Amino acid sequence: MQQELKSQITKQHIVHEAFKLFYENGFKSTSINDVMKATKMTKGAFYHHYESKQQLGLEVIEQKILKRIYDGMILPLTEPGNAMEILENIFINRIRSFPFYEKQHGCPMNNLVNEIGNYESSYQLALKNIVEKWKNALVVLIEKGKDQNDIKEEIPSEAVAIYLISAFEGIRGIRKLYDNDIILDQYISGLSLYLSQLKS
Repeated sequence: MQQELKSQITKQHIVHEAFKLFYENGFKSTSINDVMKATKMTKGAFYHHYESKQQLGLEVIEQKILKRIYDGMILPLTEPGNAMEILENIFINRIRSFPFYEKQHGCPMNNLVNEIGNYESSYQLALKNIVEKWKNALVVLIEKGKDQNDIKEEIPSEAVAIYLISAFEGIRGIRKLYDNDIILDQYISGLSLYLSQLKS
């Protein structure tokens, strides 16, 4: 049992360091040797836990990327309250709260989608699974808003969900190009206008 726990802790350490390297330097630019150096592990010790970079990449997506999106963008959609207020809080207020480090590097999921989304079918499926979970949670909230008479009944829920995800992910990427938040303020202004048009 103790050996199993030790193994799990080691794997979490590898995934944590690999996530940081993928996020800061890019997935393709990060080698297994880079991960071994960051974790201070020997080649034999590393390959005892992961057979390949592909396997490690999938673990990073499952343990780090999915958890970040679930905790920050999906779980809050299920909270009780006014649907429109929840949407505004998540897509407008949350983006203001990102630290400089995340403004500088963008969204980890979006970075991976752009870099390896069409590189390997297993990565594509894992990343698509996250987007689908996010989209489905948004659809449930939008439908709830219709039931509350806060959102127009004729609004196509899936189209709105995909638009909100795409706009949010897009600005996270574009934001990396600017050294100030003017572009972010313009995004927030445009999104606020869009959300206001959904209201009953």
